[in-house]
Amino acid sequence: MSDTRILFGFHAVLSRLRQHGTSIQEILIDRDRIDARMKDLLKMAEQYNVRTMEVERSRLDGMAGMNGRHQGVIARVVDTPIPYKDIHDILESDLTELPFFLILDGVEDPHNLGACLRVADAMGVHAVIAPKDRAVGLNATVRKVASGAAETVPFIAVTNLARTIRELQEAGVFVIGTTMDAPSNLLNTKLEGPIAIVLGSEGEGIRRLTAETCDALVTIPMYGSVESLNVSVASGICLYEVRRQRSLVI
Repeated sequence: MSDTRILFGFHAVLSRLRQHGTSIQEILIDRDRIDARMKDLLKMAEQYNVRTMEVERSRLDGMAGMNGRHQGVIARVVDTPIPYKDIHDILESDLTELPFFLILDGVEDPHNLGACLRVADAMGVHAVIAPKDRAVGLNATVRKVASGAAETVPFIAVTNLARTIRELQEAGVFVIGTTMDAPSNLLNTKLEGPIAIVLGSEGEGIRRLTAETCDALVTIPMYGSVESLNVSVASGICLYEVRRQRSLVI
């Protein structure tokens, strides 16, 4: 069954136009915004035969909500079910390289999740996995911050994260969790095979059961005075290190 929702912000709407223009029902724009960026968006919408409508900014404010920075543009889109429903769909698909996952345990801030999706897209992650409970899902703010990555990286919300980790392990994926007091260093850890990186929220970190289920725990080396990193920054460091090490394997 299809689902109708909104996207707001230039990055999210332009990305949807480029990738799935036919899924956009209409684009509502601020009638008072007539700058070059808006003109470029209108031109692209015309190319894809997407209807645009000028409205008062107050209407856009109401649609986006209190924390929605819509930048004067909101699109109504129709989504069809995502092609991947669980990790087995990913593992059994025709991957062109070794499996690569990002697992987020308890990330509740939509800006952090959106940023993590952007990093995951940039590093070629096959899916981002998160628990359904006590974690943010793919809402409009996440999609805006992700700047199109929410449309390209499968996001799989699972009921039992520990069980999902064990299923990945049974499929040959090495699962590495990150903690501040881990005995091993990220930079001295071999990250070359099928792999999943687990990160938690900045305040809580990964949960005890999640940590106990991982194959190994590592810490990100810190050379300054701060004690912790934002989860999206930490994911960028970890995922890039995986890519760096994979590039060295001939």
